[in-house]
Amino acid sequence: MSDSSAPPSSAAKPGASGSRAVLEAPDIHRALTRIAHEILERTKGADDVVLLGIPTRGATLARRLGDRIEQFEGRKVPIGSIDITMYRDDLRRGPVRPLGPTELPPDGIDGRVVVLVDDVLYSGRTVRAALDALNDLGRPTAVQLATLVDRGHRELPIRADYVGKNLPTAKSEKVKVYLQEIDGRDAVLLMKGDAK
Repeated sequence: MSDSSAPPSSAAKPGASGSRAVLEAPDIHRALTRIAHEILERTKGADDVVLLGIPTRGATLARRLGDRIEQFEGRKVPIGSIDITMYRDDLRRGPVRPLGPTELPPDGIDGRVVVLVDDVLYSGRTVRAALDALNDLGRPTAVQLATLVDRGHRELPIRADYVGKNLPTAKSEKVKVYLQEIDGRDAVLLMKGDAK
């Protein structure tokens, strides 16, 4: 998940002190198009694929990937979202988190290839929580992971199958993903640890 769900402020715009844009709207568009093609190639046409986004921005990215797959294949791929709040291992460390929606396609996930979609892959703990949540929802044939940005610093043995951009970062830096549907624009910013 990205480091912030707040809308971009003037201090977070590309070129602002302490931040730089690493992806702009055209880059995000190309990355998602490539990931959609890779999913189709790896799953041999996506017949049994279900896209499950991790709220908030992962759910938006899952819808965008679904739209692209539909453009390429001429048919819809089931899309949903999976809330991981109660499966997180840091619930006691921070403020109370609101529950997000878990929305499964009508046919569920049993026997399907589930592609989890998130915006930023960092420690791997968000994905681990999603895998735990998935266990309570059904038994997919396989689970794959798509992420817009992989920033490294894994704390668990988790690897993305589909990556929009590998972005080496310092632990003190923050990666912020902004999407048009939520924030009014598409961008990925790399921010110094003291930037707000």
